[in-house]
Amino acid sequence: MADAKADSRTADQLARPWLAYAALLAVVTAYGLHALFISGPAMRADAQAHLERIIADEDRDVCGSFGMRPGTRDFIACSLELAHVRQRQADRDTAAAQGIL
Repeated sequence: MADAKADSRTADQLARPWLAYAALLAVVTAYGLHALFISGPAMRADAQAHLERIIADEDRDVCGSFGMRPGTRDFIACSLELAHVRQRQADRDTAAAQGIL
């Protein structure tokens, strides 16, 4: 009978792994919420600013290759036309992804 008591686990011993799992789950949840609500919007804003810089550089390079300097009417018209071209390409990409094309 003494052997049975030595091999049996107490409720406290069984609860320890579950407490560790619950603590780990709480930490992972906290990091996930932080990424979703705090870091996520800042990362999206940085990505948007980076995209805008890339587009401005492309506009300057393409329109500049045709002799249009930034700030001129011709450059603005060229930039607007490039924006239309980008939008049409995005529309085509979306249609192709949906299987329309």
